[in-house]
Amino acid sequence: MSYDLWYWPTIQGRGEFVRLALEGAGIAYRDRAREDGVEAMLHMLERHPRPPFAPPYLSLDNFVIAQVANILQYLGERHGLSLSSIRDRQWANQWQLTIADLVTEIHAVHHPVGTGDYYEDQQAEASRAARRFLSERLPKFLTYFEDLLRENDNPWAIDHRWTYVDTSLFQLVDGLRYAFPNRMKVLEPGLPRLIAIRNAVATLPGIADYLASDRRIPFNEDGIFRHYPELDAD
Repeated sequence: MSYDLWYWPTIQGRGEFVRLALEGAGIAYRDRAREDGVEAMLHMLERHPRPPFAPPYLSLDNFVIAQVANILQYLGERHGLSLSSIRDRQWANQWQLTIADLVTEIHAVHHPVGTGDYYEDQQAEASRAARRFLSERLPKFLTYFEDLLRENDNPWAIDHRWTYVDTSLFQLVDGLRYAFPNRMKVLEPGLPRLIAIRNAVATLPGIADYLASDRRIPFNEDGIFRHYPELDAD
């Protein structure tokens, strides 16, 4: 059995949260838009009777599932990337949805007016959005995660073994380090548990192999995490 992951072939984006879980767990998949092109991905969107709104989406035979948190919850239950109790599974999903909220706010920093407009067309508004995001919203989110980790006696976010929440936290930290390196240098000393999880995920065999391969697309200024030095206040 092998899944088809459909996502834009030149960026990490939201699809990377799914890729990391697949790679970490050694789950077979094909990155189909990289193999068959964007047109094939869009055709898949148009012809399915229950089409996703947008990539990423995962398909297996005629079964299609979209939305990052939804995909990860499915993979978690099917492949042991979440926990056995319904209480813990819902807790993991709550983490992931909160991460998704933060990802949306990160994207809105460089596209505060319109996602279809170029950054250069809204640079003044982006500068204003960045100041508030870096001083208020980003510390609030990261401190929330750190406080949750402080209350947990286990080495991972939720339990004694890693789940998709941990790989998502890894991607969040690395993306923020790329987009806002100055601000992250200031914040990271107050986030020791979050950084420890990031470092532990990086050493997982499947993740380490993936990070060293050409399957891991470098961060760039077409994705969610974009580095514009003028937006990165310390």
